Amino acid sequence: MDNSPLQVLTVPTAPYPDQRPGTSGLRKRVFVFQSRRNYLHNFIQSIFSSIDLRDRQGSTVVVGGDGRFFNQTAIEVIVQMAAANGVGRLIIGHNGIMSTPAISCVIRKYKAIGGIILTASHNPGGPDGDFGIKFNTADGGPAKEGVTNKIFQISRTMEEFAICPRLRVDLTTLGRQTFDLENKFKPFTVEIVDSVESYANLLRNIFDFALLKELLSGKNHIKLRLDGMHGVVGPYVRRIMCEELGCPANSAINCVPMEDFGGQHPDPNLTYAADLVDSMRDGQCDFGAAFDGDGDRSMILGKHGFFVTPSDSVAVIADNIFCIPYFQHTGVRGFARSMPTSAALDRVAKATKIELYETPTGWKFFGNLMDAGRLSLCGEESFGTGGDHIREKDGLWAVLAWLSILATRRQSVEDILKDHWLKYGRNYFTRYDYENVDIDAACEMMEDLELMIADKAFVKQRFAVEDKIYQVEKADTFEYTDPVDSTISRNQGLRIIFSDGSRIIYRLSGTGSDGATVRIYIDSYEREHIFEDTQATLAPLATIALKISQLHHRTGRSGPSVIT
Repeated sequence: MDNSPLQVLTVPTAPYPDQRPGTSGLRKRVFVFQSRRNYLHNFIQSIFSSIDLRDRQGSTVVVGGDGRFFNQTAIEVIVQMAAANGVGRLIIGHNGIMSTPAISCVIRKYKAIGGIILTASHNPGGPDGDFGIKFNTADGGPAKEGVTNKIFQISRTMEEFAICPRLRVDLTTLGRQTFDLENKFKPFTVEIVDSVESYANLLRNIFDFALLKELLSGKNHIKLRLDGMHGVVGPYVRRIMCEELGCPANSAINCVPMEDFGGQHPDPNLTYAADLVDSMRDGQCDFGAAFDGDGDRSMILGKHGFFVTPSDSVAVIADNIFCIPYFQHTGVRGFARSMPTSAALDRVAKATKIELYETPTGWKFFGNLMDAGRLSLCGEESFGTGGDHIREKDGLWAVLAWLSILATRRQSVEDILKDHWLKYGRNYFTRYDYENVDIDAACEMMEDLELMIADKAFVKQRFAVEDKIYQVEKADTFEYTDPVDSTISRNQGLRIIFSDGSRIIYRLSGTGSDGATVRIYIDSYEREHIFEDTQATLAPLATIALKISQLHHRTGRSGPSVIT
């Protein structure tokens, strides 16, 4: 057996022009990573090169993914390149799997300089699906624009990468593995960890597990149905919800991670989690939830499939925040929502006199506020909710937050939400997704829309649909100045705000790997008529949104791919 130090090589390469990380890292079709020579290596080297050598040498980096196809191949390359780039220790989830919230937790626990997350979140997996790579920094949150811009600039001039090609790691065995590398004084260490345990311990310090166990397995326990959608959260659900909190094993469905997510789209909304919605309709279960591929998003359902919009979810948690022991100890520093998310949270913030921040889409903006001690709870309409315990949205945390409210109030999900509407009024909210749209057509439409709403004549314009008239009060391109570091984020979506407070918002999403996704968000507040059908209530505004944008004509699409 050859025990000589492992050789470190410098391999010549050529740059690619398309490795700009989006709001959630670099996402491409799997075949892009497989078919383009050194495509993966180039991007990983760009990440390591973006870290100052003095910070990188001997440092700790966390690695894990959602278990999708190409996950283990990518981890092998990352291990080999981390060793060659001076990293001292890698912490990797067992079998290479670790949820995004858990990675944020582990980065913070071990004071790592960052983490590499292998996920395309809610995008499909498998050989014909998507793959993604995201870099999180030392606070546990997604890299900010300054870092991602640096990674992109490095990728455009890439000439070589460093790698230790003979290094092999066993991802199946928990514990420490050490490797001697040439010209290195200290061995390179890889620790394979139980990724569930560190995260579960964090949750134990946030929630009252004894109260939750009584709710889920006591004398008058409620019945749950939790759909892992064959993503990374399955082992977390089985360990925490079933083994520790006492839910029957059959409460957890689709909780075995699969490389292709069982051929399904691991996006927890009414379209892609329709099986869960249907299974809840018979009233056998009191509470349901579905999780996305990497575990940072969740959809909340009540009995008979009663749907809680993410915008309402974060507002309800905010209004009942002291049902969670963590906030009893820390207090509440602030609330925040992404700009497209409905203003339901704003009404709670106003009533409780707690500061409310409106940010662009992307968790890094929330993370900056949390790091500055200004933010405790936040949410996005794209089924992401979280607290300041980590720097990522957290699907299982949101479920436990809701269960804590149920355990304290002893009401159903539906009754809690209806009480909330009676107290604050209701923000009817919906989002239309037009996926895989021709990118040139989408960009041209958005550019023309921006010109239209920038015209002074657009303000005060009136739109009549059936017996309703909406008058434009304000129209702009959303721009955000970070109150912490004064950085400015421009072009964050087009807003049309009417005199009654209703809003239409248009955005191009940055989370797809193929074509463009055009999103239209509609938000309308009602104080009196709070128990109506959402789509029927918002139909007039939807008609106006399509008329203004001419979306169907401009993109050739007759309707949205997804409605939430």
